[in-house]
Amino acid sequence: MKYVILIGDGMGDLPVDSLGGLTPLQKAPTPNLDRLAREGLLARCATIPEGMPPGSDVAIMSLLGYSAKGVLTGRGPLEAMALGVPLAEGELAFRLNLVTVRHEGGSTAMVTHSAGDIPGAEAGPLLEALSAGLPMPEGMRIRQGVSYRNILVWPGAPEGLASIPPHDHLDRPVDSFLESPGYGPIADLVRASWGILEDHPVNRARVARGLPPANSIWLWGQGKTPSVKSYSERWGITGATVSAVDIIRGLAVATGLDPITVPGATGGLDTDYEGKVAAGLESLKTRDLAVIHLEAPDECGHQGDLAAKLQAIEYFDGRIVGPVLAALPSFGDYRILCSCDHYTPVALKTHTDDPVPFVLYDSVAPARTGAGGYSEAEALKTGILVPDGPRLGRLLFGPEKA
Repeated sequence: MKYVILIGDGMGDLPVDSLGGLTPLQKAPTPNLDRLAREGLLARCATIPEGMPPGSDVAIMSLLGYSAKGVLTGRGPLEAMALGVPLAEGELAFRLNLVTVRHEGGSTAMVTHSAGDIPGAEAGPLLEALSAGLPMPEGMRIRQGVSYRNILVWPGAPEGLASIPPHDHLDRPVDSFLESPGYGPIADLVRASWGILEDHPVNRARVARGLPPANSIWLWGQGKTPSVKSYSERWGITGATVSAVDIIRGLAVATGLDPITVPGATGGLDTDYEGKVAAGLESLKTRDLAVIHLEAPDECGHQGDLAAKLQAIEYFDGRIVGPVLAALPSFGDYRILCSCDHYTPVALKTHTDDPVPFVLYDSVAPARTGAGGYSEAEALKTGILVPDGPRLGRLLFGPEKA
C-alpha cells in the first residue's frame, strides 16, 4: 500500500459576498478534488487542539497524524531542524520574518508580513547586514531560510517572552506589542533593525521598482526542539515530504521523513508544480508515503487577494491533485488524503481554527459518502468530524504498532 498526503495550505475560507456567498473552494474549478469527494470519504478534522494557535505548524502536524499539544512550542525550532541548525540546551529558535512596516504619526503599522515575498537573493544581503549590525549577545545567530522566512537562535533568551505572528496584524498598528514589557527584549531587536534596513541598497532598489522594502524584522514562533515518535516507530512506514516551507521540512525531520527540496519551489503562486509532483512520485518508488505541500493559497489569503487565491486552488487541483491521481494506479493499491490545514479567509488575512474539510480515498475500499464535491459546506453536511490528528493518522495508516 502506498500513501499520499496533499496539502493545500490555507485553502479553507468563509463565504465571500462577491462570489455570491460561495467560498473560494466552492467557486474555483476543482474537478479532481470533487471526484475524490464523491467517491471517497469527505469529512472534517479539528486540526487545531484546544488552546493552541491556528498556525500551519500546529495544523499540519495534525494532518501528518500527530498532536502538537504538549509537544510543539513554536515553529522556530522546526525551521531550525529543517536548516540543520541544532539547538543547544537553553537556546530558543525564533522565526525571523523580513517585513514591511509603516511609521506614521508616531505609530508603527504592519504593512506586509513578507516584505512583498522578497526573494532569497535580496534577503541574503539584508540578513548579513543584520548579523553585523544588530546588538546581539554572544552566541545569537541568524540563519537564512526561504524568501522572508528565516530563523534567529537566541542562547539564554529571557523566560516568558511574548510574541505574535505578523500575519495576524496586517494593516494594523503594532505599537502595543512593541511597548509591552513581555515583548521588551524582542522589541529592542526589532527597533534596532530599522536603522540597519531602512536605507540599505537592496531596499532602495526595491522602492525604486515600486516594491515594498524589507525595512524591519519581526521575531515570533519561538520554542525548543520537539520530540515525537517517528512514522517508522508508529506505523512501520517510510516517507518523504516535498515543500518550499521550512516548517514542513522541519516536521519531516521530527517525524522521520525525508525532506525533499525542489529548486523551483518558491512557496508562492509561481512555484514549480510539476517539479514538486515529479519529486513526490519519484520518492514513492522507494518509500511508502509522499507528502506534497503547496503554500500558495495561504499566501494569497494573507494578502487578501481573492483572485490569486482562486487561481492557487485551481492550480492545486489541476497541477498537483490531478497528475498525482493519474500516476498512482501504477504503484498498485493506495490511499490518498487531500486537505487544507486551516482556513485563511481573504477577508481576515489570517488563520482561523475552524475544522477543515478533508477527503480520504482508498483504491481498495472507497468509502463513497456521496458528497456533491469538495468544500467546507459539503464536508459539514456529512456530519463526520475527526477530533484530532492522531485519529486522522489511524484513519489513513491503520492501527499503530504495539
